[in-house]
Amino acid sequence: MPYDVISLLKSEGTPLFLAPQAGVSESPFRRLCRRFGADVLVSEFVSAAGIVQNSKRSREYLRFDEAERPIGIQIFGADPAVMGDAAAFVAEVFGPDFIDINFGCPVKKVVKRNGGSGCLRDLNLVEDIIRAVDDATSLTTTVKIRSGFTEKTRDPVAIGLRCEQAGAKAICLHPRTRADMYSGQARWSEIAALVDALEIPVIGNGDIGKGEDARRMRDETGCDAIMIARGSHGDPWIFKQARAALDGLPIPADPDIDEKFAICLEHARNAIAFESDSNRAIIDFRKHLGWYTKGLPDGRRLRTELFQTTTLEEVEELLQAYREEHRVGVLAGA
Repeated sequence: MPYDVISLLKSEGTPLFLAPQAGVSESPFRRLCRRFGADVLVSEFVSAAGIVQNSKRSREYLRFDEAERPIGIQIFGADPAVMGDAAAFVAEVFGPDFIDINFGCPVKKVVKRNGGSGCLRDLNLVEDIIRAVDDATSLTTTVKIRSGFTEKTRDPVAIGLRCEQAGAKAICLHPRTRADMYSGQARWSEIAALVDALEIPVIGNGDIGKGEDARRMRDETGCDAIMIARGSHGDPWIFKQARAALDGLPIPADPDIDEKFAICLEHARNAIAFESDSNRAIIDFRKHLGWYTKGLPDGRRLRTELFQTTTLEEVEELLQAYREEHRVGVLAGA
């Protein structure tokens, strides 16, 4: 039976969600974030058209481990019928706990096909998509939105009300417009306004860069849950720190070099095991190597070397050499 994620959202404790992030929220990273305290996981966004066209790559994005529950599969597209068919397939074949609809992605190649935040230009289409997905399965339908497509059309409450009316059972707001991309500051006041306007649970998202931010968002907005995206990059322990902050407990310190590298290598090994092509896996993992080493003394030099690696053994050797240099204090900027 699917996990009742809405009951979780309505319970006390402010659940923590790992955001759906293309190229980041793959299963190995999701499982790592779960270990550090993420309560709910969401897949990378998957093209509905790719699903119904039997795209091998799209189907790969849908895989998850039972240990990842509760988990949602996020789909995107602009054709209600295709979105409904994709949702039905995902529910029947993969059986996640809920289906999430992406109305937030600002990337040009998605928006130009009217997907992601592109749908926000036509709220009738938004409603049609939600109804098609909700009618296609018995699973809970949730949505992720931005505050609008442009500053001129910015109205997250109006968008949220339309989503609720169409059948969405929970809504996540990233309070930036598509035009904002990731610049400027997320307007948390818009999350608070959405909480006041809707009956369904509201998940807050945007500018959670450290554990303390999670508590501040909850206190300022009254949101039912918090979704962490870029703050988790190279920093899966942010969930442990956020949970401590939300519970009013001392916030754990960041891991030291040895622990951080151990987590990084655990992540790398799981990524290689999950991907059928080990060479591709380590190349795709380079972005994570950049995030795990951000802020380290002489980190730029280390990243330059790591970005040239093609095997796990090369990564292990570079991290071990750096660890030794760090131990004896010979790193520039240490």
